[in-house]
Amino acid sequence: MILQDTSDSPLGKAALPMVQAHPGKSGVFALADGRDAFAARVLLADASECSLDVQYYIWNGDKTGTLLFEALRRAADRGVRVRLLLDDNNTAGLDTVLAALNSHPKIEVRLFNPFMHRRWRVLSFLTDFRRLNRRMHNKSFIADRQACIIGGRNVGDEYFDAGQGVSFVDLDVLAIGPVVEDVSVDFERYWSSESSYPAERVLARVSQTAIAEVSAAAARVEKDPAAVAYMRAIANSKYVQQVLAGELAFKWSTVQMVSDNPAKGLGLARDEELMWTRLKQVLQTPRLELELVSPYFVPGKEGVEYFSALARQGIKVRILTNSLAATDVAAVHSGYARRRKPMLEAGVEIFEMEPEFSFAPTKAHGALGSSNASLHAKTFSIDRSRVFVGSFNFDPRSQRLNTELGFVIDCPAIAQAIADAFASIIPARAYQVRLSAAASLQWVEQRDGEEVVYDREPRAGFALRAFVGMLSMLPIEWLL
Repeated sequence: MILQDTSDSPLGKAALPMVQAHPGKSGVFALADGRDAFAARVLLADASECSLDVQYYIWNGDKTGTLLFEALRRAADRGVRVRLLLDDNNTAGLDTVLAALNSHPKIEVRLFNPFMHRRWRVLSFLTDFRRLNRRMHNKSFIADRQACIIGGRNVGDEYFDAGQGVSFVDLDVLAIGPVVEDVSVDFERYWSSESSYPAERVLARVSQTAIAEVSAAAARVEKDPAAVAYMRAIANSKYVQQVLAGELAFKWSTVQMVSDNPAKGLGLARDEELMWTRLKQVLQTPRLELELVSPYFVPGKEGVEYFSALARQGIKVRILTNSLAATDVAAVHSGYARRRKPMLEAGVEIFEMEPEFSFAPTKAHGALGSSNASLHAKTFSIDRSRVFVGSFNFDPRSQRLNTELGFVIDCPAIAQAIADAFASIIPARAYQVRLSAAASLQWVEQRDGEEVVYDREPRAGFALRAFVGMLSMLPIEWLL
């Protein structure tokens, strides 16, 4: 496999002095703010000169999804080679848009584990469940093989703080340096895997009229007042100003990329080729503390035993996941809910995100912001020295079914920031779950300096609680 030398591209020339000043290290910059995360992708697309390799689980056809599609098209119009690899589980309604992009001479689109019945997808599930139940959950955005973004965000308004509905609290990292080459090689593995199908093998060919209609629709989105206001806010952000001034403060660290063998998408990967196996080897056992953030937290019996054993050894274990009122997947909550009590009994601290949770004040976002939130970040910190950021949820699906991607970063500053959040921000903006004197579950909310105690799942109605209770009795944990 021969990859083009892109060191002379503008991105390569910008990164080279910094990389040379930190031999063996990669520079990482945490993207906790949704608007910064969107801006980072647009800026990379607009700065690219040679290639854009883009891999996502979800790409919505909404405002930010359309704007990023247009950023890819602009790059292709400049002569940049664009390769877009999407998992096919969430592409319903995008066939015409994807086929139109694929018709561009500089854009290739591939679909991972595609549904061959495009209109009635449930028919494919009935005849090919074993394959279609395995999804590509990876998220990466690579520009000129000189800079990349990986993390928990998909592409859509709810991930980039651009909608009026639920907004996801999430985390990505922008990286430069040697780890970018590792991500590029990993993209090549997925692009050429047996699960990746060229779009023309799956999607119907589109006419020139349809292509023109797609372009016209994208132009209307770009001119929409909400999109104009959003882009104006992006342009004025502190992150964009720092990038344009060359003042972005990277953290220089040893960074290891970890990912699944794409053969996992067909159930053919060996245990030693799974990301979960590699993560356990790289991270080893905490000596002092572990902070875990997982929106879809289904530890299973093995996970409960692991976290409980750590807590009994005197290691501080703190976990943040979604409350039932905040989660966007109630079925997953059923796999977690019945595992809480034994962990609490062992001394594990558990926090559940409130629906209005945020890591930073959002009043400045005004009418463009959202008051409802759901946790989507996937990260954990060990001993305030090493941190994981990526797409991996602590659940059976990430461990055994879906493919995943992430970074293990030896960076005390980022790890310390996560630990500090658990010490200050999270207790003030999440319910702490604890056991009462009678050993029943309680949820504690900090409100105006006072404790408010709930004896049932806060702000979740009877019907929802009953639904989750029913699901928790079914043998479906392996699917969650």
